[in-house]
Amino acid sequence: MSLDYNKKNIPLARNLRKHATVQENHLWYDFLSKYPVRFQRQKAIDNFIADFYCHKAKLIIEIDGSQHYTPEGARNDAFRTEILKGYDLTILRFSNRQITTNFPGVCAYIDAAVKASLREGGGPL
Repeated sequence: MSLDYNKKNIPLARNLRKHATVQENHLWYDFLSKYPVRFQRQKAIDNFIADFYCHKAKLIIEIDGSQHYTPEGARNDAFRTEILKGYDLTILRFSNRQITTNFPGVCAYIDAAVKASLREGGGPL
């Protein structure tokens, strides 16, 4: 299935790639950019921009800073998650703190999620 996206979000996605957080850069440069299944950074999907997206595994990874832990941030995230699940995508959320304090554990979790998704879909890693 092709993913819909708002073309107006493309310049914003490019800007977000250029100004990624320390945690996003850590996950990208130290794990996802070298991962054997392709991930994209700051991928426009629907009216949103996913931090990381893997088409083959139908997986989105979100790295949450403090703004996600406010009542408004939690509501926005829940709304966004429901829309993205409508595309048959799985959303994994990690806090900045998890990336900083348990990077190997985060990477292992992502690896397991990708492999599980590919097994379900019948695709090779």
